[in-house]
Amino acid sequence: MKTSLAWLNDHIDLDGLSTQELSDLLTFSGIEVEGIEAKGIPSELIVVAQIKDAVQHPDADKLKVCTVDVGDGTDRQIVCGAKNYQVGDKVPCSLPGADLGGGFVIKVGKLRGVESQGMLCAASEIGLVDQEDGLLILPADSVVGTKLVNLYPSDTIFELEVTPNRPDSLSHRGVARELSVLSKRELQDGPPEAEQTAASPVELKSQTCPYYTCRRISGVRVGESPAWLKGKLEAIGLRPINNIVDITNYILHDLGQPLHAFDAAKVNGHLVVRDALEGEVFKALDENDYSLQAVDCVISDEAGTALALAGVMGGLDSGVTEGTTDIILESAWFTPSEIRRTSRRLILTSDSSYRFERQADPSMVLPAAERATSLILELAGGTAEDILIAGEKPAAAPSIKLDLEQLAQVSASSISEAEAKDCLTRLGLAEQGDGTWSIPSNRPDLTRPIDLIEEVVRVIGFDRIPASFTTYAVPSSATDKTYDTELALKKQLATQGFYECQTIKLISDSQVADCLTLKPLQDGDLIRVSLPLSEDHAVLRPSLAPGLIASAANNARHGAKSFRLFESGMAFRNLGGGKKKDSEFPVLAILLAGQSSAPTWAETAPRTADLYDLKAVLQAIAPNLPLAFKPKDQNGYLLGANIHLGEANVGTFGRLAPSRCRALDLPLDTYLAELDLGKVGNLLRKEGPVSDLPQFPGSSRDVAMELPLELPAADIEAALQKFKNPLLVSYRCVSLFSDPSGEKIAADKKSLAYTLLYRSPDRTLKAKQVDEAHQALLDHLQKSLPVSFR
Repeated sequence: MKTSLAWLNDHIDLDGLSTQELSDLLTFSGIEVEGIEAKGIPSELIVVAQIKDAVQHPDADKLKVCTVDVGDGTDRQIVCGAKNYQVGDKVPCSLPGADLGGGFVIKVGKLRGVESQGMLCAASEIGLVDQEDGLLILPADSVVGTKLVNLYPSDTIFELEVTPNRPDSLSHRGVARELSVLSKRELQDGPPEAEQTAASPVELKSQTCPYYTCRRISGVRVGESPAWLKGKLEAIGLRPINNIVDITNYILHDLGQPLHAFDAAKVNGHLVVRDALEGEVFKALDENDYSLQAVDCVISDEAGTALALAGVMGGLDSGVTEGTTDIILESAWFTPSEIRRTSRRLILTSDSSYRFERQADPSMVLPAAERATSLILELAGGTAEDILIAGEKPAAAPSIKLDLEQLAQVSASSISEAEAKDCLTRLGLAEQGDGTWSIPSNRPDLTRPIDLIEEVVRVIGFDRIPASFTTYAVPSSATDKTYDTELALKKQLATQGFYECQTIKLISDSQVADCLTLKPLQDGDLIRVSLPLSEDHAVLRPSLAPGLIASAANNARHGAKSFRLFESGMAFRNLGGGKKKDSEFPVLAILLAGQSSAPTWAETAPRTADLYDLKAVLQAIAPNLPLAFKPKDQNGYLLGANIHLGEANVGTFGRLAPSRCRALDLPLDTYLAELDLGKVGNLLRKEGPVSDLPQFPGSSRDVAMELPLELPAADIEAALQKFKNPLLVSYRCVSLFSDPSGEKIAADKKSLAYTLLYRSPDRTLKAKQVDEAHQALLDHLQKSLPVSFR
């Protein structure tokens, strides 16, 4: 928000405070100063000059050689290319040595062979706003030789970033009020409040507008605004339009209350504040048509014609023009959430909607209307009728107690009760008899006792709170444990050569096919953005896999040969086809593809990473838990499986379809895993079993089995896990053989060899005991699997 220092002085005397001091006051109070710009005449060497003569340049058709009087008793010769002046006009002249900014310093020089002893200036060249094309023509009564800095006072513009919870600071009076509190300087009185003296025919038919006022002003003369009004608007970057519109804009930026003026001749009957009709088309002042919904609110006339989109923008056909003679001046209060919804849905914002959606001050509705009426009568003439009021102002906020004990705790007893009460009084709060404080209508952000304490500390200064080196230990919370587990997983993956990604939480519709979800997506499970900024940001990601795949594809385009990426973050979806809405849950996604290691002189062509590399990565994450892949089809993936740690189903695995890999220039063997971070964290936080080192030797046995070719390894391991003999310590597969030709083994069979280790914790086993345990295992496998032993 642009704020003029000269404008602020209309509300508070800031004499004696430097620009930097004002910036510090605002910044340390929570209003960030993003920029400071000095406006006005840039040099004292710019003076009023009178053109005494102008002749054609001898060597340039578009230039003239002017003789000018600058008030120093000597005429100067200046070459000029402007066309809008006449001999005798008074114009600004920059004398040699004048610095116009940006390193542009005026010097005596030659233009096409003719000496020029200065420069005649346009308004924009000396920090003013151009009113016409060419030189700035000064008033005829300007005294030659007068410095322009004396005719055009300088100004300083602050670019302020006001947080959404402080709508009271979205005006010059609001900022002046804040500076009054911070500097302990007196704030000048605000505008008086008008009284209702007539019954209102305005119909309120929408909950969006609980409080509406209007006033008819007849016989106005629409024309150009005076210089002081145009100057204020131009200082903050607004373009003057006409005196009526400029007054409403002035009041908005001066007092923070949006106003709107209707051409009364274009209003049929009385005003009606109603909900829009579904599909109703409204043509706004920006000359665009907007299709409205029933949740929008419009100001219409008795005939039903929509004149304005309430709280957002006026209508093109009902606005004030040069031919307007009678106006209806609107000042109202609208429900913030309703204005925000309409503005966001239509992607239509204005200075008015910016303030209404943050909650304008309802107590400023009538004073702002009265101040605007006074200015209209002064600058445009006319006769004002009584102000009409429909509805009631929103109820005052409940009083809040100042908790002195909490204040002492927060401020380390550095702020006294008297100081706190003085601070709240300066902020506009009033102490009640029961220790509570009434809240002014311009501060909707004050709702809790801690808010009062925050205001006191903010105004008095955080530097008043003494520094302390004392620290306090707090018990570890569930959030802390979750964070620690996630950080440990990230470190584990980083030590295995993986790089962490952070991708945007929004994906395109085309990326949905890359999702790798534990529960299949159904119709209605996707959460779509109502008004996406682009097609690439249309859906809240239900999976982190699309982001990793896009990152890998980007790396592939830059020539990467190895891809080891991971990301942890939130995924979003509805569940059960939309039965459960807006679920979000933490996920860890891993992508592995390309070369398993970097090429070296000893291994110039490293092998390609495969499924077992990814399985090893997952096993390293949870080394004390048995890991198993259980096949399950995944849409868009060549292979798919659920990932089990122990008995828990914690995630899903997939090998990206080759067609998708080719489309993205990724290796054909691209593997992904997506884990439910909540489930994995709970398993890892459980204490694993601890056992003594074995004191007695073990004995191994081998077994060769012939099994159906399509039998999953997970079924074999499941059968081995169900064998509960305590002597079986471990097992591992050491050989796999198959022969598609069918010569050495049937084409639909495979041969597997396992080595098994037997050990007793309390004695050395005899061969007979090992053999018995081993035979029991073979019997168990024969019952559990379609197996024959070789």
